[in-house]
Amino acid sequence: MVNDYKLNRTIPADAPYDLVVAGGGPAGTAAAVCAARLGLKVLLAEATGCLGGMGTSGLVASFGPVSDGTRMLVGGFMKELLETMWAQKAFGPHVVPDFLHAQLNRWVPFQPEHLKRILDDFVVQAGVEVRFFTRVVEADVTGKRVNGVVLSNVEGLRYVPARAFVDATGDAALAALAGAECKVVLRDTETVSPSTLCSLVAGMDWDDPAYGDDWRGIDAVKNRVKNELVPKAIDDGFFTQEDRFFPGMNKVGARTATLNAGHVFNLNPLSIRSLSDGMVLGRKLAQEYTEFYRRYVPGCADLELQTTAPVMGVRDSRRIVGEFELGIDDFRAKRQFPDQVAVYNRPTDVHPTDTSKAEFERFMKDFHGKDNLGRGEYVGIPYSILVPRGSENLWVAGRCHSSDTKVHGSIRAQSAAYMMGQAVGTAAAQSIATGQPANDLDTRQLVETLRGAGANLPQTELSRAMTRA
Repeated sequence: MVNDYKLNRTIPADAPYDLVVAGGGPAGTAAAVCAARLGLKVLLAEATGCLGGMGTSGLVASFGPVSDGTRMLVGGFMKELLETMWAQKAFGPHVVPDFLHAQLNRWVPFQPEHLKRILDDFVVQAGVEVRFFTRVVEADVTGKRVNGVVLSNVEGLRYVPARAFVDATGDAALAALAGAECKVVLRDTETVSPSTLCSLVAGMDWDDPAYGDDWRGIDAVKNRVKNELVPKAIDDGFFTQEDRFFPGMNKVGARTATLNAGHVFNLNPLSIRSLSDGMVLGRKLAQEYTEFYRRYVPGCADLELQTTAPVMGVRDSRRIVGEFELGIDDFRAKRQFPDQVAVYNRPTDVHPTDTSKAEFERFMKDFHGKDNLGRGEYVGIPYSILVPRGSENLWVAGRCHSSDTKVHGSIRAQSAAYMMGQAVGTAAAQSIATGQPANDLDTRQLVETLRGAGANLPQTELSRAMTRA
């Protein structure tokens, strides 16, 4: 039997901010920086000790596609970040300009430690106050308006009032605390991607003849691993689970790589027991896949597992019910919206939910199927999927946005999250300046401001009202 425990206490209050951003991953960092550049006093609360989220703490050190195969599709803050990373040589040593400008469905590997430092520079230069090792644990709400949040860190609890708030936690943690309607995504209700604990490995011999002289050889070995060597190891009885889908290894240094391998199936990201057990299993799987590479893959005889990520690579958990839900029919139609704040092209990447052959075949059909976008094509990401229904001063950005599962599998990527973050940070600044609430923002003004900041928003029709259900 579980008994409720009631505790009354006094919590010290901070001076108010214009904007509090919960979560310093791609979406939260972009929201905080872009809002601060527009003159807002911004506090960014991040649960770990660095910015970048899955790209750094999660060791998912590869951006989802940033080109539609004909040109760079991303703009604004994300384009600025890519250009900074290129100038500072933060990408994998094999990355060429075509990865950014002219290749379809091309993942772009980068050095996670270098990205941490670049994002540090961005927030410092913008004047954002960052509190690491800090989480939002409660929200003070009146109706559909958030008045303040309670933060928890080594100094204890603090109440922080603000005029606007962004939830970039990935799990819609702040939105849920604020009473926003949310959809908890679990396997017994729909097809949901499993999680993966990524890792960093060293000792790669990228000079092995199998890898050739450039990225083409790396791609060839990567495809051979997926299509030949993983099935062979499964037939040999090597793996503890017959996981047929394998995202693989990405070159990030002269002798190093990140490894995205070993699905943790049936993990509930909203259960601390499940997350804890998943981390234990994930570390075992990381060692197992390192040994697989040593035994089966060219150039890997001396491979060493350096570290696993300190956070689980969660692909999906809880999403808001927004003013609009972006669905697979919109995706198939390559729909454009007057209020779109980004455009994107990426397959509907919903990983197999178990080790069955049927699930693997379902994934392959979806990932390579006719529903996906071709060269030069893209779908719009409307502003309205970033607003919890009825919200006056709370926005979300990143993977807790409002979409169905298949579309979510496409636009949950880091590169899309950075663009969503810029949009909501800009929206918060507009809301504070004009008094327009989040759920009734002048989206023509928002789009024009984003275009002025370099966002790639090619829609020809604009509207002052957002797209709604």
